[in-house]
Amino acid sequence: MIRSKALRDSAHGQRCTLQIVGVCKWDAATTVLAHFPFLSGGGMALKCDDICAAYACSACHDVMDGRVPGPVREWPPEKYFYAARGMAKTLRRAYELGILTLKK
Repeated sequence: MIRSKALRDSAHGQRCTLQIVGVCKWDAATTVLAHFPFLSGGGMALKCDDICAAYACSACHDVMDGRVPGPVREWPPEKYFYAARGMAKTLRRAYELGILTLKK
């Protein structure tokens, strides 16, 4: 399992990268690193790698995890879209913050 305390801790105060239309509250004070097991083969109650995640405000996180109903719950393709886009934006931000580095 890939774990990074620095990546998880970096979520606090970050802008939500999921930005689910009609759901996102843009509340950086509630942002956490939300994991997406359906992108990495993980299962229910199993955390996937920290890189299969995105910065998520509490409202977007609740919808993605199915705790509250929302547009991505009823239409799985949209759930994958928001997760993949959010994960890409999060990885880019982690790179900008110096948390993620790449070999040249």
